[in-house]
Order: sequence, then structure tokens, then C-alpha cells
Amino acid sequence: MVLAIETGAPLPRATLTRDEAAELAAHVAADLQALVPAATDARLALAGALFDPVELLRPGFPVWATLDELARRVPRGHLENVVAFGTHEGRMPAQPLEPEAIYAGGPMRLLPITLLAPGALAESLGEQLEVELVGRGEAGQRTADWLIRTLGVSLEHVRYLSRNDLLALTCVQYEHVNLAPLWTLLEAALLTPYREETTLSVRGLPLRYAEGAVQVQSPADWLADCREHDRAHALAGIVFELRQYAALLQAHGVALQLEPVAEGEREARDGYLLEARDAADPAYDPPTLFAHEAPGLGVVAVTVAQRGAAGQARVLAHAWPLQPGALGAAVTALAERFAIEPDLHALGRIQLDADGRLGAPDTPLH
Repeated sequence: MVLAIETGAPLPRATLTRDEAAELAAHVAADLQALVPAATDARLALAGALFDPVELLRPGFPVWATLDELARRVPRGHLENVVAFGTHEGRMPAQPLEPEAIYAGGPMRLLPITLLAPGALAESLGEQLEVELVGRGEAGQRTADWLIRTLGVSLEHVRYLSRNDLLALTCVQYEHVNLAPLWTLLEAALLTPYREETTLSVRGLPLRYAEGAVQVQSPADWLADCREHDRAHALAGIVFELRQYAALLQAHGVALQLEPVAEGEREARDGYLLEARDAADPAYDPPTLFAHEAPGLGVVAVTVAQRGAAGQARVLAHAWPLQPGALGAAVTALAERFAIEPDLHALGRIQLDADGRLGAPDTPLH
């Protein structure tokens, strides 16, 4: 479970000291025992660290798993069955309990809690908490006051959520911004990682979760089958959507890959996807790098192509920058692969060939 804290402004810090975590754990224990008296018989463990939902909802739930492991190391009967972990000399006792600064500005911060109990009690306790937290999950006044004084900010809401509550809340949030297909994949990665799951993005890009990663169809392949009138605009929409998916999958700790093909090479690198389709042909002009661009998106793809004697362009590879700052790395990787200078020719548009596929100019650029 978590203690969810909503504020009108970013919190001034993301962790609590050992002493602060112990004080808060005592308040939390009192709150939970008032809700479900049987919680007294379980060991409560609390991490004095405030996370964004994406940091907690990752395959294997590593924050909770680490908290459980640390709590089990503390001898039974110690600290009256309440265990808290905070910072010592500015550091949490294990790396997974260190919140990532990049997510520190979110509107909801979550403090992880776990209850350790024998099997029968754990099942009963879990069922009772699921029911009670829905209607009476607001934190006690002493708990809320302690947080306000310690964190030095006003709080809009402070309440307890079960992990199932957090999953449901995140699902609703993603559905609200037209990312329901993304949640289908994330739910599989979190709850049934042994099963495959397939879906289509809102714009129709095929996606598949399998073996711990999400595989996506190449936008170039998707374009080849596209039946829309304005194919360049449709491709820009697909890349925009893919960038959203890439950012959120990375935040949740799920890898994004291009689906494998029988011929050619496909790789997922730091912030971009790369697909090599053919080797350079010495009978053609030297390979050249071209940047396909779209309004509001910048460079949506980089294509490596050669011109032949008749001016026809021969495409060798594509790279898809998905994260800010990834364009330079993608250009360098393509230049090294084809032993050329990393000189990128900006097209100012998305260049399609006569068949409507992603291509390159068939006349020299000056």
C-alpha cells in the first residue's frame, strides 16, 4: 500500500531521515490499526521516501520488494513490530528506495508501506484493507499535521491507497488521455509478465508485450500498409504517439523494441530505434543522411539512402529519435555503420517515394 500525498506545489525534498521515518511510521500504524484492528498482528514496514506512481509501478514492484526484504532482516519483536527506513548521511539504505529526481515535480507523491504477516492473516488483512481504504482511507489528523510540519508545505489530500487502488487510478488517468492501449501493455508487464499481450495504439500501430518488453511495428512498415490520404501527416501522428509510449514505458521500466524481421537488423538504443535494411552498394553514390521533419515534432526519422545512375534513391536504413537529445546519437550511429560523415541533410518535410513509402530525394541536394 501507499500513503498518497497531494500538494499544490512540488515538495521541498523526497526523503525522510531515519528518525522522521520512525515518527511517521508510528502515526501510520495507529491509523491502520484504527481501520483494521487485525493490522496490529502484522509487521508494518515504511520507507521514508516519496515516489511518483511510475517509480512504484514497475515490473516486479522493486520498491515494495526491497522494503519487504529489508523489513524481514529486522529481528522479530524489535521496535514493537513497526519498522521504518530513512536516510543516513543523506542516503536511503538501498538504491531502489532512492526516488529519482526527474519525477520529483509530480502532483501526487507516494510513500510506500507494506504489511508482513503469515499467509492466512495476510489474505484476510488484505481483503479488509481493500474494503476499508475505499471509504475510510483518509490519513488521521495527527498523521496529516505531522507531514505538514515536517515537509513544510500545505497538503490538499493525504490518504492511504492499496496497490490495487493505485493500479486502478493509473489506469483511469491513462485512459483519460487516450492511452488505454498503453495501460493494456503495462498491466500485462506488472501483473502477468509470463503472458503475451497484443493491442493497437489509438492510431493503429501494432504493439505486443512479450518476455519483459514491448515490441512495436516499424513506423516505416506501418506506413507501407497505410491507406490514409495524407500519408505524411499520418506518419507524423504515429511518431508523436510512439514518443508518448516510449517515454512512459521507460518511466515504468519496460523496454521498447522494434518487432523482429527475417531480414535486416533492428535495434533499440538509448532514446531511438534503428532499423538497417540493406548494405551499401558500391555501384551507387555514397550513402547520405536525410532528416524527415514535421511541424511541432522536429526530426521524425533519419534515412540513409544512395542515389543510382537513374537518380532512383535506394534506402539503406531508418532511425527514429524518440527522446529529446537522441537525434545526435542516432545520426552518429548511422554514420558509423555506413562509414560516412555525420552530415545530416534537412528535408523540411517527410519525403515519400512514388509508392508512398518513406524514402529520400531522387535528385541531388545542393
